Amino acid sequence: MLIRLLDIIFALCGLVFGFPVLVILTLIGLFDTGSPVFRQVRVGCNKKPFTLVKFRTMKIDTPSVASHLANGTSITAFGGFLRKTKLDELPQLWNVLLGDMSLVGPRPCLFSQDELVIERDRLGVFKTRPGITGLAQVNQIDMSTPLLLAKTDKQMIDTLNVANYFKYILMTILGKGSGDRVKR
Repeated sequence: MLIRLLDIIFALCGLVFGFPVLVILTLIGLFDTGSPVFRQVRVGCNKKPFTLVKFRTMKIDTPSVASHLANGTSITAFGGFLRKTKLDELPQLWNVLLGDMSLVGPRPCLFSQDELVIERDRLGVFKTRPGITGLAQVNQIDMSTPLLLAKTDKQMIDTLNVANYFKYILMTILGKGSGDRVKR
């Protein structure tokens, strides 16, 4: 309950105080791709689908696949900047506010990532809200290694407390980890 309260407070503050940045990035994204916001159905808590919202970092005609399977040439110049600075994740604060996500939790996968879905289901990872960052992200473990990712997600869930919650957020802000990597 405390972590959910912290999620709401931080997401609300981030959206309110970050509003000017969100507007600027949206406008630049509009010139970059013509469609600055990216929406994709992902696997949520209890395997319930939800629509994840991010800033678009790839060309509009890019196939909807896991990031590690996407072609690196699909990333726009502005998208590369957004990914490097992790600013593409800012709109997910809306998902956190809605309760679809937490700031800290396993990154939400696609329903088509069969191996990862099966392993996460087996380990009970889907019993918690997915997150923007977590143990796997700060250790550069992405969805290209589904078994390792699921085990790391389970380890994070089993040890998640307020101290680790803040630790993972701080590590992410300071640039530790990279999340999903697109092969170039």
